[in-house]
Amino acid sequence: MTDISAGSAFDSAHATSGLHHITLITRKVQANVDFYAGFLGLRLVKRTAGFEDAAQLHLLYGDRIGTPGSLVTFLVWEDGGPGRVGEGQPSEIAFAIAPGSIGFWLQRALRYLVPVSGPAPEFGEPVLRLKDPDGVIVKLVGTTDIAGSEPAYAADIPPEDAIRALRGATILTSRPVDTAAFLERHTGFRSAERTETIERLRSDAGDVIDVRDATGFWTSAPGTGTIDHIAVRAPDRAAVKALRDRLGAEDAGPTPAHDRTYFFSLYVREPGGSLIEVATDGPGMTIDEDEPTLGTRLFVPGQGEDGPDEDITVLLPQFGLPGEERFAARDLPFIHRLHQPAEPDGTTLFLLHGSGANELSLLPLARKAAPHALLVALRGRSLEEGAPRFYRRLGAATFDQADIASEAEALVAFVEGAAAGYGIDLARATFLGYSNGANMIAATLFLQPGLIRRAVLLRSMMPLETIPPADLSGTDVLIVSGADDSFNAYRPAQVEALSQAGAETTVVTLAAGHELSPEDAGTITGWLGALPR
Repeated sequence: MTDISAGSAFDSAHATSGLHHITLITRKVQANVDFYAGFLGLRLVKRTAGFEDAAQLHLLYGDRIGTPGSLVTFLVWEDGGPGRVGEGQPSEIAFAIAPGSIGFWLQRALRYLVPVSGPAPEFGEPVLRLKDPDGVIVKLVGTTDIAGSEPAYAADIPPEDAIRALRGATILTSRPVDTAAFLERHTGFRSAERTETIERLRSDAGDVIDVRDATGFWTSAPGTGTIDHIAVRAPDRAAVKALRDRLGAEDAGPTPAHDRTYFFSLYVREPGGSLIEVATDGPGMTIDEDEPTLGTRLFVPGQGEDGPDEDITVLLPQFGLPGEERFAARDLPFIHRLHQPAEPDGTTLFLLHGSGANELSLLPLARKAAPHALLVALRGRSLEEGAPRFYRRLGAATFDQADIASEAEALVAFVEGAAAGYGIDLARATFLGYSNGANMIAATLFLQPGLIRRAVLLRSMMPLETIPPADLSGTDVLIVSGADDSFNAYRPAQVEALSQAGAETTVVTLAAGHELSPEDAGTITGWLGALPR
């Protein structure tokens, strides 16, 4: 038992009462929703943009009313790099189910082709070990310690078999004694049981944190498929602030505190390196949505009553809940993001970003320019100092010609696959690129004639050293330059090559440099509107 006498850092008057939530990082939002809401039957109780990064989607799942202690949340790093599970990080999460429900979940996992092992006993309880789409170990623990008062469940999950709440989490640490002592002093969890490598800490609510000795393990690395942090419960702001004072006196390191709208919290790293959050129970998930509508509205921090800014919403990956219509992701040569308009008109914009940007960078511009178009935004595959491009650069205006030709072929394969997979009418598709992406489109017009019939080239030049003959009759091209763009010297040769090949070429010069300007969207809208339907 932990000493909570007057000399202890733990203040029983401000004791926490178990887990609040566990936050992970996912790479594919649709697969994540299908697993946690579809397979596990949890309720999506909140969808928000990130508090630090508004372009990051954050999903919160839980029981029927989003009770603290039932919540598992995900930062969506769509198509982000994978992390590495290791020492200095949580490694597993666990949910509580009824002991008699183990058979139901084993059969369900086999039916849904979810990787599963067990049941096997852990601390005297039957445990199934699953893997979610990112490879995170998710345990289903048959236990009577946690009853759960408001379980959420899908139509094909009997209420008695539904997930009740969080059961616990596992922390990997090379300082197990210090980690356990820290959690006992500051979170109200107390040592309950031990094995050779694990010390189990239990809260008054019955949930657990397993502190596993990971001495000699490789170190963790952040990324998709990892657990970002574990959050424990605090009754109110006063308790969080009192804890911050105690941590400061202990010289525990940085303890940033934040108002997360649905709770107030602070963060601290335990001695082994895992991030711990201490979060208040209130105000709770129903502060801005009532129980029937939980999880249906996007909350964007800092946005007013008029709703979220479209410049932000277009950056967030879209998904469908179980039973809702959605685009099935296609395995195509380029990583890409789709954004569907609220009222589609059958047109499509393929977007190719500039150097150092990514597939998100042109989405706000494109949505302004074409409010009713399906947007298909590609990520370039050639890297320069870790940043994506569409072909390699050898100098300021010297380019790898073989790479351009190869990537043009890959672009053809992508477009043909996207057309078939997403039902895109290429006769109504426009290719919009900026800088490096625009240059890629310009090269593809000549290297793969017939693929692109409409193109918008923003701050572009012709990257080909030798321009092959091509018949571009019937092709419409808009070139938008900046009056102060240092690359303007290359524009006449590009315009001449397009015109000689038969393309209907329109050139517009804006009061701008190489950077994009507010006038670009309107220019594109006007040009698109003048084209034959």
